[in-house]
Amino acid sequence: MRQAEQESAIIVAGGRGLRAGGELPKQFRLIGERPLLMHAIDAFHRYNPAISIVVVLPEGLEMQWKERCKAYHFTIPHGTTTGGDTRFHSVRNGLELIPPEGVVAVHDAARPLVTPALIDRCFATCAAQRCGVIPVVRQTESVRLLTGEGSRLFDREQLRVVQTPQVFPVAVLKEAYETPFDPSFTDDASVAERHGLSIMLVEGEESNIKITTPFDFLIAEQYLLHLPK
Repeated sequence: MRQAEQESAIIVAGGRGLRAGGELPKQFRLIGERPLLMHAIDAFHRYNPAISIVVVLPEGLEMQWKERCKAYHFTIPHGTTTGGDTRFHSVRNGLELIPPEGVVAVHDAARPLVTPALIDRCFATCAAQRCGVIPVVRQTESVRLLTGEGSRLFDREQLRVVQTPQVFPVAVLKEAYETPFDPSFTDDASVAERHGLSIMLVEGEESNIKITTPFDFLIAEQYLLHLPK
């Protein structure tokens, strides 16, 4: 058993999710009879009931989220804050509520099918190696690299698809997010890596899909229907 230390999680739900369709932000839409965001929070709570959870919400929707929690009898403890102009700024806002010690996971609310086993794998590797940790899966489709003359085949074995949660020592990630925003920051690992933190890859999960389009909602619904009760 690894030595216990403070574990925290920031669940980023600060976007509007327009590509998913519908009038509601996608994190409030239902999957398996409850809002998408609740599935993500529940996964972290099942992994560690003592974990400190902060949810980053779109500005102006905090009361709507509280009403949904009441309507669905959702009582898992978590704090909330509002998102910024970009994901970078939303994570930085969330970090302000995270205790200064221990390790922290940053997870996209749009990945509601994450499992406690994957969360544990990421936290355990970070605790043991004191580095940034990101889950990845293999690229299964053929890919081509664009060139000045057109395109060429690229070896997909050299590629990995990045998922969340991404886990880091809290103190280092807080320092990393003091840097000015750069459009090249595509995720938290890119921010931490710019700050000098080494990054390790762990095996992700094919089921840990990101809900982006209406079709993704259909996939997630079917997946939940076939889970053991």
